[in-house]
Amino acid sequence: MFVLRVVCCLCVTLLAVAVSGQLILPPPPTINASGYVLMEASTGSILLEKNGREKLPPASLTKIMTSYIAASEIAAGTLSLDDEVPVSETAWRAIGSRMFIDPNTLVSLENLLRGVVIQSGNDASIAIAEYIAGTEDQFAVMMNSTAAKLGMQDSSFANSTGLPDPAQYMTAADIALLSNALIRDYPEHYAMYSEREFEYNNIKQPNRNRMLFLDPSVDGIKTGYTEDAGYCLAVSAMRDGMRLISVVMGTDSVATRNQETRKLLSYGFRNFSTRTIFEKDQPVKDLRVWYGLQEKLSVGVGEKVVTTMFTRLFDHVSTEIDTPDTLSAPITAGQEIGKMRISAQDLEIATVPLIALHAVEEKGFFGRAWDSIYLLFDGRRTPAPLDE
Repeated sequence: MFVLRVVCCLCVTLLAVAVSGQLILPPPPTINASGYVLMEASTGSILLEKNGREKLPPASLTKIMTSYIAASEIAAGTLSLDDEVPVSETAWRAIGSRMFIDPNTLVSLENLLRGVVIQSGNDASIAIAEYIAGTEDQFAVMMNSTAAKLGMQDSSFANSTGLPDPAQYMTAADIALLSNALIRDYPEHYAMYSEREFEYNNIKQPNRNRMLFLDPSVDGIKTGYTEDAGYCLAVSAMRDGMRLISVVMGTDSVATRNQETRKLLSYGFRNFSTRTIFEKDQPVKDLRVWYGLQEKLSVGVGEKVVTTMFTRLFDHVSTEIDTPDTLSAPITAGQEIGKMRISAQDLEIATVPLIALHAVEEKGFFGRAWDSIYLLFDGRRTPAPLDE
């Protein structure tokens, strides 16, 4: 699918003229966070952001990457949820939030993953890292390699937990990208993020993502806190077929990170839509063809064109088509013929190639001769040679 990735946060400053008068688009909310991003999942469009590319300590949002790698290993067949994972002294002694696994015991990978995702257990994260890579340092190498493959350009990993380290940082934009990849690539694993509690070793702990309890459209994803990072939260929610991913970093309390997340989601769902502008192979124009067995060629966009932007701007979409003044057969199906600029008022959405939706075969000698004579006297162009 050809998907338009429009940075729609630029739309908030747009003042467009509508038929009925001024189309004034609502300003974004004020968000109390060191950095934040609001992304639409299917197109990857960034709807709102502030310091979205600033490198910040991620705290336990790091564990999204830990679980992503585990899910990828399970999908590849190198791991199984039923695997019995040994718990080292190192994992058992992990500081911070814990699953409370016992040293020198075996714990199923499935339980450890719930300990990571639901309980945010540092001990569970280290146990998984050691099981996959041998040591947590080697696991960090895998984390950085995976980040590069996903296009996370401004993130660096030194551990599996998110505990403070100068070499450990992420950006809000990268966290949204990673969260989106997890949801898209491993939906069965992502379902674990919606579970509200998990009990292990006779200790029941609730999911630290309070948004699961506050907003029924939220189905994940992860919280984080350290003194350096502040209170962080990545959340994904689905309403009316559109998924938004919100990331806030460096807030001052649990209440604030929830409040700011709700503001972002509310603004996004209220004001933005994701829609198909052109379907695959939808004709957009018929062009005259010379020297062909057919006189008309239908051109269109070869793949579906989808974008996310302010809902009210969809009523003001327009196109400008740029094609050659004269077309000559033969033309093959799928051949690029021109380009189309798609806009909504003063916002340029994209410029996409136009392709021939069918082939046009060349006429015989006399047919081409007639077209050459017509074009010569019509003055449009120098006649093409009848034989090559």
